[in-house]
Amino acid sequence: MKIVAIIPARYDSVRFPGKALVNIHGKPMIQHVYERTSQVSLFQYVLVATDDVRIQDAVRKFGGAVRMTSQKHRTGTDRLAEVAQSLDADIVVNVQGDEPLIQPAMIAQAIHPVADDPEVTIGTLKHKIEHPEDLFDPNVVKVITDRADRAIYFSRSPIPYIKGKDMRQEGFRSVTFYRHIGLYVYRREFLLTFPALPQTPLEIAEGLEQLRALEHGYIIKVVETPYESMGVDTPEDLEKVSKIMRNEE
Repeated sequence: MKIVAIIPARYDSVRFPGKALVNIHGKPMIQHVYERTSQVSLFQYVLVATDDVRIQDAVRKFGGAVRMTSQKHRTGTDRLAEVAQSLDADIVVNVQGDEPLIQPAMIAQAIHPVADDPEVTIGTLKHKIEHPEDLFDPNVVKVITDRADRAIYFSRSPIPYIKGKDMRQEGFRSVTFYRHIGLYVYRREFLLTFPALPQTPLEIAEGLEQLRALEHGYIIKVVETPYESMGVDTPEDLEKVSKIMRNEE
């Protein structure tokens, strides 16, 4: 089974333009992601998909593989699908270009359910929410699953709702809440059809494209990971990530 990793990266981020190239301890952020992803032994190869020549040049400078894509894509998944069309692969892993804290073991955890079960179309990760403020942060996507760890719903709001209890107090302590980690493992054939699927009401309401897959009836397997990652969406996030990485050294 051929498994490849694609790291979609664009320059024109709405909240943090140019974040893929911000310097973190002497390296652009995209290089940290690339190097950590490359440590996963399951991959035949790793490449960056971008529509910006500045990112292309940065990746080539540190010796990484890169593909230029159309500038018309609405989402990173659309960019992924364009590249996947020309790849000889069974499974394609989408590693977000703004996750410099991603651990190689996390990526392997998400791959195995898709590689081992032909009914699973998509694999992803969840991590226990430790702090109540994260539960109410719309930038922290929450997920709930069934007993077989298949996704039921993703939301920017706290889920599940705890009836009759203060969600910041007793409610938070009475149920385990999970953060969704935006790493995706796709069967290539699904990835090629996904961009053509009509957008769905819940996807549009929440601004979460994984809901499109759920609303069209596809199975998303969600593996709990003990590792915590953090996306860089704002300069404030960058400061937090930089501090964490400094403590890891």
